[in-house]
Amino acid sequence: MADRINILPESVANQIAAGEVIQRPASAVKELIENSVDAGSSFIRLIVKDAGKALIQVIDDGMGMSETDARVSFERHATSKINRAEDLFALTTKGFRGEALASVAAVAQVELKTRREEDTVGTSILIEGSEVKSQEPCACPKGTSISIKNLFFNIPARRNFLKSNPVETGHIIEEFQRVAMAHPEIGFSLHHNGDEIFHLEATNLRQRIIGLFGNNYNERLVPVEEDTDIVKISGFIGKPQFARKSRGEQFFFINNRFIRNSYLHHAVQNAFHQLLPVDSYPSYFLFLEVPPSSIDINIHPTKTEVKFEDDKHIYAILKSAVRMSLGKYNIAPTIDFEQESTIAFIPPPRGPVAEPTITVNPDFNPFKPSHTNPYRGDSGYKQISVPSNWDVLYRNLHPEETAADRTILSQDPSEVEKEPGRGTFFQIHSRYILSQIKSGLMVVHQQRAHERILFEKFLNNLMKQPAMSQKLLFPEMAELNAAQVQALVSLRKELENVGYEFEQLGGNSLAIYAVPVLLTDHQASRELEKLAQELLEETSGNMERHEKIALSLARSVGIKSGKMLTQEEMSMLIDELFACSIPSVSPGGKPIIHTIKLEELDRFFRS
Repeated sequence: MADRINILPESVANQIAAGEVIQRPASAVKELIENSVDAGSSFIRLIVKDAGKALIQVIDDGMGMSETDARVSFERHATSKINRAEDLFALTTKGFRGEALASVAAVAQVELKTRREEDTVGTSILIEGSEVKSQEPCACPKGTSISIKNLFFNIPARRNFLKSNPVETGHIIEEFQRVAMAHPEIGFSLHHNGDEIFHLEATNLRQRIIGLFGNNYNERLVPVEEDTDIVKISGFIGKPQFARKSRGEQFFFINNRFIRNSYLHHAVQNAFHQLLPVDSYPSYFLFLEVPPSSIDINIHPTKTEVKFEDDKHIYAILKSAVRMSLGKYNIAPTIDFEQESTIAFIPPPRGPVAEPTITVNPDFNPFKPSHTNPYRGDSGYKQISVPSNWDVLYRNLHPEETAADRTILSQDPSEVEKEPGRGTFFQIHSRYILSQIKSGLMVVHQQRAHERILFEKFLNNLMKQPAMSQKLLFPEMAELNAAQVQALVSLRKELENVGYEFEQLGGNSLAIYAVPVLLTDHQASRELEKLAQELLEETSGNMERHEKIALSLARSVGIKSGKMLTQEEMSMLIDELFACSIPSVSPGGKPIIHTIKLEELDRFFRS
């Protein structure tokens, strides 16, 4: 029998490695920028086209490479960062595996130009799918310029799995922000499709955060400082009143390396205990410095997960440091026992103080029908009749019992026997709508029902009939992050069809001039931010582009569970639901209606 085990060709092995290291365009951006940081650059420029699918170019003014180093850098496990296994526990640089350039070259067309300061000419190398096409001298400035074109050109299946351009652009911006934030001493710029999104000069951490997220962050930041033998903590946290509904602005850095760590996140979340609503998340930009030997960063190909030698003590110190900053800057509520007495002193009024008098009616008898108002100014008493609608006063004493509850309980069952959407409705925990039908009981999930209604309305606006806009009396300003702005600008035409009118003013600022008619009762900037976040999270599966926009809008502005509805609102919701093409299933594929048959109810009460 012939031997079955073979050694994989180098090109195939590189493609397999690329599947771990280069998962999307943002992965390549991360690896290239980190190489530029390790090269000692003072300014790094990132140029992206078509969300990185057509072009990713990184230009730096670092130390550059020699002709031999330039060629060897594309080999697997080629690195200048480590020489021995022990060096893994003394790392101070970003990349060390030596797989980044080899993985990129295996799935893209790569052009490298590099020159050291002491060299008169540089080196140019062209590689396609791990195959070196050319290598020759060239004239180029000091530093390195590397271009990645047609990413995954030789792996169509991997390219088909990439998300929409706004989502991929959002991931690129996230990776750019992480590296730029970790190194405020280095200047950065980001260009996408010819537009400059960021231009960041070398500065301090606070100004770098403001440059990345907008000028309005200056008032949101609270400094955090703690220095112990175990860990040194520095950075900023966001004030509780600026907490967000998503976790987009949460950054941990260990020795200037971005990491994800749910255990440390729990420490920060605990520090904000009782300061935030249940569904809100604090912003934080925290840097932890620990001895390199006390962590292991070689447990994941992307190097974003870290093992700590002493994570419990770091947890306690981090929680204490954040809590201390909240108290130090009067963010957390405290009791001041050292308040000066002069603050609470109330000066006496001028002139003599009149003694208060009390008027008593000696003839008052509470059991006499005529004595119903003993404190009238005159001597007579007026009989007050009991109003006919006195029961309205007690309607809010039992919020769980609505008018619909009393109506259904007081009506004869035969009178409630009506078609769906025409009967009497009531809510359970402000989440479900119940109605009697001929076969039993109908239960409707109000949030999913409204999402289905809005989804079909917005879809009709995008495909057939553009929606009417509601002009705002004054333009409303919205400060979003860069990824959200790019997502909205790239879909401007589609958003105009559903009723939005906005303009990018520069940076991360938008001016909103009109909103869809369905949003006239909402805050325009807040709803637009929610929409942008929905588009970036890409939770809509394999939908068409217009369907994704319609679903994002529906989820953004639809009523949520917990909202009390009147009889008229519930009736209208059910009517519009049954007018939809698919009333039983939400746009996300979840059930909207559940019917409980009368036979099922009878079984509960059989003796």
